[in-house]
Amino acid sequence: MDRILSADGTPIACRRQGEGPPLVLVGGALSRAATDAPLAALLAPRFTVVTYDRRGRGASGSGGAGVRREPAEDGSGASGVRREIEDLAAVVTAAGPGASVFGMSSGGALALEAAAAGLPVELLAVYEPPYTPGTSGRLLKARRTARLHRLLAAGDRAGAVELFLSAAGVDPATVARMRRAPLWPGLEALAPTLAYDDALLGDGAVPAERFAAVTARTLVVCGGFSPAPARAATRTLADALRRARHRTLTGQTHEVAPQVLAPVLADFFARDAYVRQAS
Repeated sequence: MDRILSADGTPIACRRQGEGPPLVLVGGALSRAATDAPLAALLAPRFTVVTYDRRGRGASGSGGAGVRREPAEDGSGASGVRREIEDLAAVVTAAGPGASVFGMSSGGALALEAAAAGLPVELLAVYEPPYTPGTSGRLLKARRTARLHRLLAAGDRAGAVELFLSAAGVDPATVARMRRAPLWPGLEALAPTLAYDDALLGDGAVPAERFAAVTARTLVVCGGFSPAPARAATRTLADALRRARHRTLTGQTHEVAPQVLAPVLADFFARDAYVRQAS
């Protein structure tokens, strides 16, 4: 993997593959560049796909000179959001002129926050950013955030991972099996970065006022078999964006199949890039 430097000097590991217009993939919570490899491989015949390890993950650093070396164990994550926006900006710049961006889950929230902050991207797609709008949704988010803060402050990385998996709908029996699997230590190593993903979602509401600044053509996608609140949240998000359209993938859940998602993304990015160039 190649390494680029973010604004604060932190090295960010990224991988480039394929040929065509540049497309950056932004992973969700507890993911690394390798997590996006199946989707990247399917898109590589039509795009130059750039995947990267988000800050504090895999081969990327946790902080540059003058920056805290580890992700926030106290769960605050606020400064991490700003740094992650800078990281994504550096990756987009390295990807090349006219780069498009796809964000998965909380990676979608990161992509949207970056676009709202002025990231020069004209085409953007997101899959089920896990917002929880509404009174009950915000209350649930507040409780999860408070618990995550306590777990990270206590150094309970296993507990933080279990909290995330439970929130994502993984049943207790599956979590128990995962704890005995070889992948578990790797998940615990990434646990402090959950503070960043949590902070990206704010109080759980879709930040409509802030996202009014997003000028990119945006595709908001959800799975037809995802829980009703998750599907409704994507509708709310699409309504909040100035140039968005919504798409539901029949039979899919939050764990979307790459072979189903890839053609949808390829059609959106290729066709809209053509429209953009012609206009």
